[in-house]
Amino acid sequence: MDQAGLPKGLFRTLTLSHDDTSKLIASGAVDQVCFTGSVAAGKAIERAAAGTFAGVGLELGGKDPAYVRADVDLKHAVENIVDGAYFNSGQCCCGIERVYVHADVYDKFVDGFADLTRQYVLDDPLDQKTTLGPMAQPRLAATVRDHVGDALHKGARALIDTKAFARDKDGSTYVAPQALVDVDHGMKVMMDETFGPVVGIMAVGSDEEAIKLMNDSRYGLTAAIWTADEQAALAIGDEVETGTWFMNRCDYLDPALAWTGVKDSGRGCTLSRLGFQYLTRPKSFHLRTRT
Repeated sequence: MDQAGLPKGLFRTLTLSHDDTSKLIASGAVDQVCFTGSVAAGKAIERAAAGTFAGVGLELGGKDPAYVRADVDLKHAVENIVDGAYFNSGQCCCGIERVYVHADVYDKFVDGFADLTRQYVLDDPLDQKTTLGPMAQPRLAATVRDHVGDALHKGARALIDTKAFARDKDGSTYVAPQALVDVDHGMKVMMDETFGPVVGIMAVGSDEEAIKLMNDSRYGLTAAIWTADEQAALAIGDEVETGTWFMNRCDYLDPALAWTGVKDSGRGCTLSRLGFQYLTRPKSFHLRTRT
């Protein structure tokens, strides 16, 4: 920040407890709070800021869906959705966590998805051969295993044999990639934020069914569609309740486009001209001269 030419000492780092952070926000000395993290933490920040009139920008949880239409370039869709689901071991706020596939291409998509997933190498991230590293914390890995276990208990079927990934052991932060079929919205893996390398895949019969399922979530950060029909992508995107809508890609930022979420994915905006405006307050000057 000093090298960028900002006033010396303007940028500071404070290490605080949750309680001290809440006290600081509530003190009235803070003009703006920008936060990326959990829904629970976002609610705590809003409570702390109540009555201070400080600006609050929150990027919170996500359960981002993908929809694969029948007119899709299947190879491209498989490659991109697999990457979108497992990039950074699934620890990405806009990572793909649930996939809806048109019944006409469902079987081929599932076969291709599973085949590509089996090629991942779960190991030390410092090893050049590794393509999937560990999760950040044991509690996050435990959440992933809980969601998978809940789905299997309720009738889901796992496509990936985790025994093929030697480093995946209970209690370890190394978690094998997993794809689940025969899933439904009564399972945690399709409704709660998993934030790890697992995805549920469901067949759908129409755009309308896909839209209904994509919107059946308390989150609304991003969603993505794979299709050859741009007009269909625009029409569906207009009905999907998310801050960002992708066509034939996912997990991508453009600095010129606003980054924002709806529902429990937060409030406020970053990136683009709108993001700068969200960090400012207007001030009007009314000047009247007299001669």
